[in-house]
Amino acid sequence: MAATVPFSLIRNYSQLVATRAFVAKTNSFNFSNTVLPLQCRRLRFSASAANNEQAAARAAAINADTGAPTIFDKIINKEIPSSIVYEDEKVLAFRDISPQAPVHVLIIPKFRDGLTELGKADARHGEILGQLLYAAKIVAEKEGIADGFRVVINSGASACQSVYHLHMHVLGGRQMNWPPG
Repeated sequence: MAATVPFSLIRNYSQLVATRAFVAKTNSFNFSNTVLPLQCRRLRFSASAANNEQAAARAAAINADTGAPTIFDKIINKEIPSSIVYEDEKVLAFRDISPQAPVHVLIIPKFRDGLTELGKADARHGEILGQLLYAAKIVAEKEGIADGFRVVINSGASACQSVYHLHMHVLGGRQMNWPPG
């Protein structure tokens, strides 16, 4: 079975290639040791990226409950490298490859146990859900954002969930706005 790559990986790579091609053509910016701020990199792609994220979420939902390994399973098994922030026997926290804030960490249960999204949670998942939230507090402390952070769980295609292995986003390091989106 071929491995699936989350859309955000493809989107970020295509943005990087497009930016480097522009710089090479115009010779107006030395990209070799400088990375553009996230807001600048995202500006030209925001409208199409939102539509593409929605399409990616709908496509991922088709195989949500097949039990096939996700990219997160591969990170847990150390088949794909990640920048681990926190780990215990039940949860793993690592930096998001497409950060939406200066601090953006994903927290996942090490064992799915049918918990592909929050909408599929049963009473038996209560303990792991509590451990995920407690891990969010620990991550916030470790990252120096305990004075203000946001925890997000996208559940289902209409919430743009693109990996069907329950995960939560811990975001901070900047002023958060309300409503979020």
